[in-house]
Amino acid sequence: MSAVPAAPQAASAEPPGGGPAPTVRMGLLLVPARARTGWRVIPARVGAMCAVDLQKLRHDRTELYTRAVQPALWLLIFGETFTRLKAIPTGGIPYLDYLAPGIIAQSAMFIAIFYGIMIIWERDSGVLTELLVTPTPRAALVTGKAFAAGVKALLQAVVVVLIATSLGVAMTWNPLRLLGVVAVVLLGSAFFSCLSMAIAGIVLTRDRLMGIGQAITMPLFFGSNALYPLGLMPGWLQAVSKANPLSYQVDALRGLLIGTPSHLPLDFAVLAAATAAGIAAASALLGRLAR
Repeated sequence: MSAVPAAPQAASAEPPGGGPAPTVRMGLLLVPARARTGWRVIPARVGAMCAVDLQKLRHDRTELYTRAVQPALWLLIFGETFTRLKAIPTGGIPYLDYLAPGIIAQSAMFIAIFYGIMIIWERDSGVLTELLVTPTPRAALVTGKAFAAGVKALLQAVVVVLIATSLGVAMTWNPLRLLGVVAVVLLGSAFFSCLSMAIAGIVLTRDRLMGIGQAITMPLFFGSNALYPLGLMPGWLQAVSKANPLSYQVDALRGLLIGTPSHLPLDFAVLAAATAAGIAAASALLGRLAR
C-alpha cells in the first residue's frame, strides 16, 4: 500500500524552555503596507507638491536676496520721505508704521503673481505632463504650489519685518498675533499664485503672462489701502479697493502687527474664500496647459 502523504502542518517553533509554540504567519511579511485612502490622500499630496517646489530654494537662494531690494527701497525712500512730509493722514500713526504692513503684502503679492510662469516652464519641459498623469488630484497639485509660494512670501515678510524694525517701526511680538500674520500671508500669497496659474491656463505662453502680470500688479497695489487710507480715495477707487483681496490682506496685517482698528473676521473670510475660488479656477484651467 502506498503511503498517504500527511497534511502540511502550520509552521511553528518550540521555544527552548518549552511551553506553547508561537504561530508564525509568514503571509504578513508578503502583504504591502496599506496605502493612504480617503481624506488622508489630499494633505499628503499637497505637502509633497509644496516640498518639491521649495527644494529649488536649496540650490538657488538668489531670488530671496534680490526680492528684498524692492521692499527695502519702499521703506527707506518712500516711507521715510512721507513720514517727514506728513502729507498722508494716518490717524496719529507714523506713516512708516502705517506703510510697513502694506509693503509686506505688496512683496508677497509680487512673488506670487508671476508664479504661473513656473507652471508654463514645467509644461515646456514636460514636467507638468508627468505630474498630471500621476494619481495626484489637480486641486492638490495647485494647492501645493500655491502654499509653496506662501512659504516663499513668508521668508520675504521676515526680511521686511526686520528692515522695518531696524527703522524704528513698532510691531507686536505677540506669538498669537504672529501666527495670524503667518496665516494672512499664506492665504494672500496662495490666492495671487492661483490667480497667476489660472491666467497661465488661459494665455498659455510666458510672454503673454508676463505682460498681463505687469499690467495688473500696479493697479492691484495702488488700488488697495497699502499706501493710503480708504477714506482718501475717490468713490470709484474705494469700490475697487473693497473688491481687491489685497486690501483685506493689508487690513489684517495692520491690525495684527501694529494694532490699528481692523476687521479680522471679515478679512480672514474674504481671503479664505478668494483662495478657495482661486484653487478651483486654477485646477479647472490646468489641463489646458498640457494639451
